[in-house]
Amino acid sequence: MQTFIKQIRAHLDMSQSEFAELLNVTFASVNRWENGRTVPNKLAQTRIYEICKAHGIPAYALSLNRMKHIADGIELPPERMLLYHGSKSGIEGAIAPVSRPQCDFGKGFYMGTELAQALTLICDYEQSKLYLVSLDLRELDVIDVPANLDWAMLVAYHRGRMEKISGTALYEKYRLMTAHKDVVIGSIANDRMFYVIDNFFIGNITDAALVGSLSALQLGRQYVAISQKACDAVRIEKEIEISHLERLFIKDVAEENRVKGVSMANDICKIHRREGLFFDELLDKASIGEV
Repeated sequence: MQTFIKQIRAHLDMSQSEFAELLNVTFASVNRWENGRTVPNKLAQTRIYEICKAHGIPAYALSLNRMKHIADGIELPPERMLLYHGSKSGIEGAIAPVSRPQCDFGKGFYMGTELAQALTLICDYEQSKLYLVSLDLRELDVIDVPANLDWAMLVAYHRGRMEKISGTALYEKYRLMTAHKDVVIGSIANDRMFYVIDNFFIGNITDAALVGSLSALQLGRQYVAISQKACDAVRIEKEIEISHLERLFIKDVAEENRVKGVSMANDICKIHRREGLFFDELLDKASIGEV
């Protein structure tokens, strides 16, 4: 936090006294913030946010750079990869596959390759924390699901969208796809993709439009430890606190990305609007044995 405050003040080209006057706080307060002895209260952080917005300070980029700098300082053996995990309330105890069952790939410990994605998932929660974790895949049974219709249908299965065709060949295909695996690797249904995949599930777009959107949106990748064996192969490398100030900027960027993604997806869906099948049509075909 202290470096973040210094960087914001430097972008404003202000002394500590000038910055304090702008914030309507004392010079001593700013000095203590920048020396790491105290942190601004929520009111002061909100005021800093407003000033950054008014002056076009690239605070989001500064925040990401701070966290990337921490990540870059972590040295790992070649068999371990660095990933990001966002937790709404922090990790307590041993890592386990205990997330909600109707996540993208069911219960598991979710980790991603994209720092920004991990942050947007938790920016609404004041007690949330970012974790830099590492994973060793060598002894694990892994399935890598490409960003295609199989990915979308696997997500549909785990989100409970295919229960009406339970027992069919199509249902069994996706039920068994990740059964007895340790790790699932696949695209992240991020802020942009949530809109698209939900529209596929409710019948607003076809599978062709969905797949076209998957290709265009360039989604990040997530590694999901779905067995305890895989969770035991995860190691926490660093816990990073996220300030109220940083959350405000992350929320702004998350909303901007969502709007951009919706616009892009709508354009793609128009191109493919007469191609492919709707989700309910796929399920209907499966129920009569045609899929």
